[in-house]
Amino acid sequence: MGQRTISFAPNEWYHCYNRGVDKRVVFTNPEDYERFVMLLYACNSREPIHISNINQGKTLVELVAAVERKEKLVDIGAYCLMPNHHHLFLREHNYGGITSFMRQLGTGYTMYFNIKYERNGALFQGTFKAKRIESDQNLNRVVSYIHANPAELIEPKWKQCSIQNEKNLRKFLSEYQYSSFLDYSGTRPESSIINKEPVLEILDASQTIDQLIEEAKIYARQDDNELLPR
Repeated sequence: MGQRTISFAPNEWYHCYNRGVDKRVVFTNPEDYERFVMLLYACNSREPIHISNINQGKTLVELVAAVERKEKLVDIGAYCLMPNHHHLFLREHNYGGITSFMRQLGTGYTMYFNIKYERNGALFQGTFKAKRIESDQNLNRVVSYIHANPAELIEPKWKQCSIQNEKNLRKFLSEYQYSSFLDYSGTRPESSIINKEPVLEILDASQTIDQLIEEAKIYARQDDNELLPR
């Protein structure tokens, strides 16, 4: 397992991401995505919550109503799930918060996935990657990058400014269910997962999808060698 050189500190924001081992698909259907989304909520607690004991066809709304979380480990400012990887924007409350959250999240989802698909072994590619966000400008860009990431699914060359159907891309991003973008433009059950208030102090909440994509391209160019390829 690779070693991470970055150290986490409370009240700092970090872009955390990981992908499936050998770039394998880790979300194969809506049920898988929904399980990971539920874990984003359930694992964000100082006392682990084992949703396998209560998630018998429950929705996220029912899970939130059924589970009393203890002190949260992190603020989740944004997230996006893709077929073979995920992006999270995190700020820990106390030292060790991000590490504990990511460990619980990875372990919980791997156990679910391995049981469901009758497999063994690691599901994600070693230690998750992380990058500290050091400026307000980059905070805006990394959140935009996370929310624009699904563009890869229909416009694989969007980062290189090659978009074939801009209208179709705008519609796709505005309807993508497995990211927090919709939570910044409205309220839904998944909004209970994130804490958007500290992000909105800096983020231009009124940005259009075109502006979001442009900011995302800048962040992708800055970190082209580090960010996960599709």
